[in-house]
Order: sequence, then C-alpha cells, then structure tokens
Amino acid sequence: MLVLLLCAVLAELFQPGVISQAKSSLLTQGERTYKESPMNFMGQFMIALFRLGMLSMAVYLCCRHVSSFTFIGFWMVFGIALAVTIGKMICHQILDYTFRLSRRFGDVYEHYGNIATLVALLLYPVLLFLLLLGYLQVNRIVFASVVLVFMLLWLYRAFRMFVHSPRDIIYLAAYMCTLEVLPLAILYKLSDKTISIL
Repeated sequence: MLVLLLCAVLAELFQPGVISQAKSSLLTQGERTYKESPMNFMGQFMIALFRLGMLSMAVYLCCRHVSSFTFIGFWMVFGIALAVTIGKMICHQILDYTFRLSRRFGDVYEHYGNIATLVALLLYPVLLFLLLLGYLQVNRIVFASVVLVFMLLWLYRAFRMFVHSPRDIIYLAAYMCTLEVLPLAILYKLSDKTISIL
C-alpha cells in the first residue's frame, strides 16, 4: 500500500495538478477537458499505476482473506487487471474507429480517467481499513458499493456531456454493459480462479 501511495505522490510531482484535475473534472459544468494542460508521460504512467494497483488490491481482498495475503497472488491479480485494461483500451480504439466517435467519446473518456483517479484516492483509506478488518464478506460489500458509486459518478458526467438524443442513451447503456460491467466481472472471476490455485 505504501508503494501505491508513492505512485500517487510521484504522479503529482511529475505532473502537478493531476490529482486536483480529477476533482475539478467532476465539478465542471461544460465539456471542459484538460488537453491544453501539459501532459507528462511519467505523471500519467504513475497515476495509471496507482489506479490499477488500487483496483488490483480491492479485487484481491474480495477474493481472499487478509490473513492469507501473498505478494505473488497480488501480482497475479495485478497482471490480470493490466490485461483486462489493455483489452478495454483496444476495444475503445476499435469503437472509436468503427463509429467515428473519437472526438466526443475521447472527451468523455478523459473525464472517465479523472473520476477513476478520484475514486482510487478515496478508496485508499477504505482499503487500509479493510486490510485491518479482514472480513471477506465486508470487503465484497464495500467494493461493490465503491464500484456502484464510480459507475454513477461516471454516468452522471457522461450524461451531461454525451447524451443529446435517445440514441445516445442506448450507446451509453451498451457501453456500460460491455466495456465496464463485463470486464469487471471477467477480472473478478479470473482473479478468483487464479488465487484459488495458488
């Protein structure tokens, strides 16, 4: 957990404002994006590593009791989460190319990353508490609640930016089911099977 916190601190050092940008992304009224702000590869890499690490830790705690925590198991879950994330990115690129959604969808997805950063930051103290508590069922309930909050925040932001007609609602619903809910289900199932083998 200290390594993950270090990733967040380094991200802010390499790209000042990357964390405050996450908060303001949720609160802005219009389609404001941050493409004008200087993008730093190391800053983006560190914050992506932090988000991925937080997701991996949460999934791991949902699959195995804290008393049987192993670093090998965590890194296996991290690898699965990375593979699922890369698969999602490839699907996004195919969707953008096929439906020519690059500009509008790209703007929405930028806010998606910012909200994911904000949720990962809020999840950090929660995961520390769950590590101390150590109840598997409580971990699952808390993680399901965090996922629900994240989905609702992102839907709220996406509705404000992307939905202009009933057809857009269908696109958004299809997106949520295929590129958000399905990958999370796959990540959980694969992680659970992998950890049970170890």
